[in-house]
Amino acid sequence: MAQSTSSSSMVKLAVAGASGKMGQLLISVAHQDPQVTLVAALDRAGGPLQGCDAGLPQGLATGVMVSDDLSALEQADVLIDFTRPEASLLHIQACLRHQTGLVLGTTGFDAKGLEAVEAFGRQQRLVFAPNMSVGVNITLKLLELAGRHLSEGFDIEVIEAHHRQKVDAPSGTALKMGQVVAKAAGRQFDQDAVYSRVGHTGARTDAEIGFSVIRGGDIVGDHTVLFAGQGERIEITHKSSSRATYAQGAVRAAKFLMSQPAGQYDMFDVLGLGQL
Repeated sequence: MAQSTSSSSMVKLAVAGASGKMGQLLISVAHQDPQVTLVAALDRAGGPLQGCDAGLPQGLATGVMVSDDLSALEQADVLIDFTRPEASLLHIQACLRHQTGLVLGTTGFDAKGLEAVEAFGRQQRLVFAPNMSVGVNITLKLLELAGRHLSEGFDIEVIEAHHRQKVDAPSGTALKMGQVVAKAAGRQFDQDAVYSRVGHTGARTDAEIGFSVIRGGDIVGDHTVLFAGQGERIEITHKSSSRATYAQGAVRAAKFLMSQPAGQYDMFDVLGLGQL
């Protein structure tokens, strides 16, 4: 698919994981957006919606049948993918073949997977972010400010909670929050992040950034970064009550890509928030 250069152009959109909760939200948001046309809905072979209209669970008539045929990406300007790493890596290869831009919200990649994502971003248009919510990305900007000014005399802890079916921990959003704070505070994230405390751990160090993970029920996503000082503490919290915010942000990112050259972008680019 030839790249478009006009941000006002109609976006020909493909959605991966069409039978999943995020896939259905993306299909709904795309169906309601006058600047977006759904042209492909992808799902695994044998998925519950194979051969059905992509909007069937919501009573929508999209005219797009769910398929596992990745050649459908030839019709699309942009694919939105919130699936799992093993599926996303296949989608990356297909997007390269068909010159299709990618909005990638999948988390849990290992080092080799991240290398493949970054390689894709050097050749094609990519928005890669662990969380597409506008509110989360504003929160990241607030954390940048806090990290810069609370770098001394404050202990930093990241607490996140998600539904019982989430398979990776800490969440991609929690890790991003820790990375943002570490960079702003002048700390080395890879060295200072602490993911487990059990038994006799001794006192925490000044530099460490601790992570606590909660999994239970149907929690969509709660994230808090705690800055604990002597006699005071600051908590910056974002709570999601609906995945719709992620879908809306992802569609916004797809529209953003229509006017961009090849390269890797994040939601700060999409929202015009400047670089971290």
